[in-house]
Amino acid sequence: MLRIITSLPEAKAELQRICDRIHDDQVLHKEATVREILQGVKRQGDKAVLHYTAEFDGVTLEASGLRVTGAELDAAYQQVSKDLLDAIRLAHQKIEAFHQQRKPKSWVQYGEDEVVLGKRYTPVDRAGLYIPGGRASYPSTVLMNAVPAIVAGVPEVVMVTPPGPDKQINAAVLVAAQEAGVETIYRVGGAQAIAALAYGTETIPKVDVITGPGNIYVTLAKKLVYGTVGIDSLAGPSEVLVIADRTANPIYVAADLLAQAEHDPLAAAILITTDPDLAEQVVQAVETQLTDHPRRTLTEKAIAHYGIIIVVDSLERAAELSNEFAPEHLELEVAEPWALLDKIRHAGAIFLGTDTPEAVGDYLAGPNHTLPTSGAARYASPLGVETFMKHSSLIQYSNTALSKMAIAIETLAEAEGLISHRDSVRLRMRSKSLYS
Repeated sequence: MLRIITSLPEAKAELQRICDRIHDDQVLHKEATVREILQGVKRQGDKAVLHYTAEFDGVTLEASGLRVTGAELDAAYQQVSKDLLDAIRLAHQKIEAFHQQRKPKSWVQYGEDEVVLGKRYTPVDRAGLYIPGGRASYPSTVLMNAVPAIVAGVPEVVMVTPPGPDKQINAAVLVAAQEAGVETIYRVGGAQAIAALAYGTETIPKVDVITGPGNIYVTLAKKLVYGTVGIDSLAGPSEVLVIADRTANPIYVAADLLAQAEHDPLAAAILITTDPDLAEQVVQAVETQLTDHPRRTLTEKAIAHYGIIIVVDSLERAAELSNEFAPEHLELEVAEPWALLDKIRHAGAIFLGTDTPEAVGDYLAGPNHTLPTSGAARYASPLGVETFMKHSSLIQYSNTALSKMAIAIETLAEAEGLISHRDSVRLRMRSKSLYS
């Protein structure tokens, strides 16, 4: 059952506990296992990938069976309903339209003395997308990772995802990938999939950037290969924080909390409200909506361990607590959400108003649902087109500009003891007889 907290110190302590929930004593042991997997794949390529897939996923494959075939891709369309296909296509359209607007543009500016400065944006050569499996299939995650990569102009996008016990990949996942423009797909998951993308194997190509959420082993693998490749973020368990006042509908609030809790036993569902009556009503609504819930056991675990309701004396205090927690998803179910927005500094995605449940953003509003978790919204941003691009600085000086700046550059170089830096300017000036 959801616990109601009225003490501010207790509320802060609980929020910190929830934020730290993935930092348990077993992480070091898991990291050692991940390091072993990474080194195995780095040394042995496909052989290690197949070995770890059999060991951890219980699926025996041959190297020739790692890549999903064209026939399987075609057959996937026959296995999804027309309604699902239409929904995938609508989501793709909305997500693509949003990310097209966010694509960075190269620019140059021309200053005095023919000085040219600018930035040039280019996509990475190859991107790798990790799509989790296990408890559910996630065609929406495929779209959210693939679309910005395609919009960025990445020439080659590959996808990895764990196979089921029958060695098959969920048809909706395969359809979503194709709709987004990804047809190179490998049936492999876990840390071994991250290792294959980071180092390359005989079958799976090395990529430049890896994106996509996964379990703790996937997250640790991404952490350890960072530097060899780029990554989007270190995604932890999902979380929602709802700020609600007396105008909120307790049935809606309960549904939004459960929509997060049903993801995973580690998912966090938090309500901060100024109305004690609403707090009690939400507790009852959660209990009612859990009746006959198909994922009741899993959801109850999340609620029991990481579900809380905090009653505060003002929306300003609610915003303060939210900013300290820096939630992945923040819902403002209050009478004046845009006014409260001014007080919000840290959140991955912000949903304003009663008619904007998190599910809208999860599926087809357009903004990405791959978001910073566990407090990372204090410094990190959602996955976007920029994740798959990098920029180069553009600098051009004329002889006139260099001559005007020569003394200052030489002085700074000498102060740092970098004589060749100084001479790279001085020699140019002397060769043109501009000064002796």
